[in-house]
Amino acid sequence: MCLAKPPAPEPPAPPSIASSTVRTIALAALLIALGNIASRFLGLGRVAVIAYFFGRSTEVDAFTAAWTIPITVYDLLINGAISAALIPVFSEYAEGDQREFWQIVSGVINVALLALASVVLVLVWQAPAVVGVLVQASRAEMIPLTVTLVRWLLPAVVLMGLSGLLTATLYARQQFLLPAFASAVFNVGIIVGAILLHQQLAIFSLAVGVLLGALAQVLLQLPGLRGMVYRPVLSLSHPAVRRVLWLYAPVALGISFSMVGTLLDRWLASGFVTALATMQYATTLIQFPLGLVAAAVSLAVLPTLSRQAASGDEAAFRQTLAMGIKVVLLFVLPAMFGLAMLAQPITALLFERGAFGAADTAITALALLLYLPSLPAAAIDQLLIFAFYARKNTLTPNLVQGAAILIYLATALLLLASTQLGFLALVLANAAQWIGHALLMWWLLRRQVALGGLRLGEAAAKALLACLMMVVAVAALQAGLHGVLPAPHPLLVLLVAGGGGALLYLGASIALRVEALVFFTDAVRRKLGRAA
Repeated sequence: MCLAKPPAPEPPAPPSIASSTVRTIALAALLIALGNIASRFLGLGRVAVIAYFFGRSTEVDAFTAAWTIPITVYDLLINGAISAALIPVFSEYAEGDQREFWQIVSGVINVALLALASVVLVLVWQAPAVVGVLVQASRAEMIPLTVTLVRWLLPAVVLMGLSGLLTATLYARQQFLLPAFASAVFNVGIIVGAILLHQQLAIFSLAVGVLLGALAQVLLQLPGLRGMVYRPVLSLSHPAVRRVLWLYAPVALGISFSMVGTLLDRWLASGFVTALATMQYATTLIQFPLGLVAAAVSLAVLPTLSRQAASGDEAAFRQTLAMGIKVVLLFVLPAMFGLAMLAQPITALLFERGAFGAADTAITALALLLYLPSLPAAAIDQLLIFAFYARKNTLTPNLVQGAAILIYLATALLLLASTQLGFLALVLANAAQWIGHALLMWWLLRRQVALGGLRLGEAAAKALLACLMMVVAVAALQAGLHGVLPAPHPLLVLLVAGGGGALLYLGASIALRVEALVFFTDAVRRKLGRAA
């Protein structure tokens, strides 16, 4: 089949409008990034606490498997709808009649919480059957613990769902501060639960921490709803509520594909002792730059992309999307190379203490290295998905998810059958899945949006050149340290080699006049100038 010829590039938007829009996005992204910085550092602290108290153990395997159930329910019923349906629809009504807006919000909250509560009750009842799908029968010692943990964790889903709905409402109203820190307080809750209760409750202290964190998320965001008029109605007949459900339906299909993939991944990994724990620790390090950069930029541009798509301003849409991609490249590419060069000292510094030993560091760092090639793809993929969502197309990204699961399954089964990689075969399969999804999304988006002439290739080339300089500097600084000290402390390695590499990357980006960096510094300078 011949591909449709892309439309000719639209004329650029007027400079004053374009600059105003991108400044708004930049400052929103910076604000969200502040929350994400706190969240991601606290997330690392949370995982470090788990590693310290529980290491790479069967208990952590059980908790990782059990956590799959509540997070899947949350993703299926709430999280998938936030960016795909709730923010785009809420954004259209947020600037209009406030009585109608709050009626829509109330109706959606009521429907969602009713669905969540019903699903939670069923899953608590059927927890043994669900765990049977997650954990292989050969891990008999792990199954009863996983069942009990599932039942302890599930009640938190209702609070998590309410928090997600509040986040969507506040983002639609261009209020970014409180929801930006919701994940941070969630991590605080888990840390507090583990530290205070690990002696009394062992691994169950983490489940109590999840409940505390979910409650804290809700309490943090409630002040942002000042002026809300809550109505105890379902409002299923309102056109906006029906549109939310219509946009959400394809997302549910895609998440269903993801559920299948997650269940397969957990079931396959459960056959290897401590594999689930190891993959969780390595994934945490991957999620740090993803949450810090990709999530911040994507959430910042989504309301703007939604408005531009609704108004038919294709030129502004292209420019906004392009700037988002350039910003992601600016930060994610050095994160990938930096993590690759410093995988061992980073893992040791964060996790190697208490129940987590040197052997645990080595295998976790190796898993991290195998995940890393997919990091840029996963980061850009999130922005591409949001571009489809902003255009009210929630079906395409979620059909692609089905194809990505097939890529995972084919890769995993092939590697498990033909190599001795063990659970590392699943790590490579996950990386193949993320890369495959991003490539398919890029190909499909280019059929709808003309991405030529936006200097994306130039932005990638400049970032890669700066990264190459950074890699040479990090390697030289590490070699110098090891020449002076036989076993330098991981913190010293990160400060000297990592810090030196980061400074060189920044200097190279300035010298190369990387557009995204110039754009950000100008936006911050103008903001500080107005504040002064």
